[in-house]
Amino acid sequence: MAGPFAELGPLEPLMDACVHCGFCLPTCPSYLLLGQEMDSPRGRIYLMRAGVEERIDMAPAVVEHFDTCLGCMACETACPSGVRYAPLLEQTRASIERGHTRPAGERWMRRLLFAVLPFPRRLRLLAVPLALADVFRRWPALLSRLPPRMRAAISLAPTVTLADALRETPEHTAAKGAPRLRVGLVTGCVQRAFFGGVNRATARVLSAEGCEVVAPRSQGCCGALALHAGEDGDAREFARDLIARFDRADVDVVAVNAAGCGSAMKEYGHLLRHDPPWAERAKTFAAKVKDVTEVLAGLDPPRAPRRSMPLRVAYHDACHLAHAQGIRREPRQLLASIPDLTVRPITESEICCGSAGIFNLVQPEMAATLGRRKAGHIHDADPDLVVTSNPGCMLQLQAAARERGEKYRVVHIVELLDAAFAEAPPADRSKMKSGS
Repeated sequence: MAGPFAELGPLEPLMDACVHCGFCLPTCPSYLLLGQEMDSPRGRIYLMRAGVEERIDMAPAVVEHFDTCLGCMACETACPSGVRYAPLLEQTRASIERGHTRPAGERWMRRLLFAVLPFPRRLRLLAVPLALADVFRRWPALLSRLPPRMRAAISLAPTVTLADALRETPEHTAAKGAPRLRVGLVTGCVQRAFFGGVNRATARVLSAEGCEVVAPRSQGCCGALALHAGEDGDAREFARDLIARFDRADVDVVAVNAAGCGSAMKEYGHLLRHDPPWAERAKTFAAKVKDVTEVLAGLDPPRAPRRSMPLRVAYHDACHLAHAQGIRREPRQLLASIPDLTVRPITESEICCGSAGIFNLVQPEMAATLGRRKAGHIHDADPDLVVTSNPGCMLQLQAAARERGEKYRVVHIVELLDAAFAEAPPADRSKMKSGS
């Protein structure tokens, strides 16, 4: 077997599990928008099998059907046969990136993204030019003249100052009271550069619940963006480096506050399975990885007192938390622990907001449509705050809210918990008010 999809051959048993029942179709964002069988999980699995059997090649029309996939894994949640779609998609995309030559513009766009996004220091250099994004956003007529991908990047750009971007999370945060756990905190790339406040809130919340927090300053990217986009060689390199950094930190648990990162890190054992010096280390590391909501919900009984917060909150399930990791109960358990907080349900909560790693940058029209769809459902829930657990979702939801002129704020769940805890700084608590 030497065709362009030959690397998929060993994964045929995963394809065999698909009985083509169609339960995945109503939950697939690309199928909902495009209405084509080949833009559904079932259709893509058919294409994978046709590729393995050398009945198709990597023609642009075939590649396009995989490019329209958000990788949200809602299909895995819906599938009654337990099809593991994630490894199939990741291997297919890796085969595409190795065996298919994209048009020059597309190729350079992707190279630029992967030359910047996984590197916090390079991202921080964007803090000054990002200030111009607000200028463009105040002039819609000017913004509309830009190419779609540039327009999408400006619409999504966070509002951040250089001082905020350069501020680091403390490398060590002591536990309040008797230590319960020694927790390693993954600070990430986009999170570290543009949402540093989320990392610092994470450290404070864990500390308040009795965790000693270690956030190695030398850590880099986890490789999630690369893995989900088919750049598996880069993903393995990032994974090995991160494992080594946290091995030296000697922690009980590795906490992640970005859903996409957590889902990738929990699969390090699979990612490095053919790398003998790292295979066992990767399995051991992956077993320690937990989303921060898993860590906090598992600390029973809660130690930190919660303040009353009479707010209406819409909780948005990040796809790589709910679908890829199966974590739905823990965030809601933590929200329920805050007195007087009301959680409002969102219609179509299982459908992706359109962020999906780099999807909203490389497929801006589809992503924007999904963002508007999600924003409409959030509007119907009438919240004071929208709470989620992933930086990409935060950017996507904020952009959609700005477009509609919504007054609610979008915050990470640890920011809300930080504000609710008795010793949270007053300034942080005030930010939870609607429209502030």
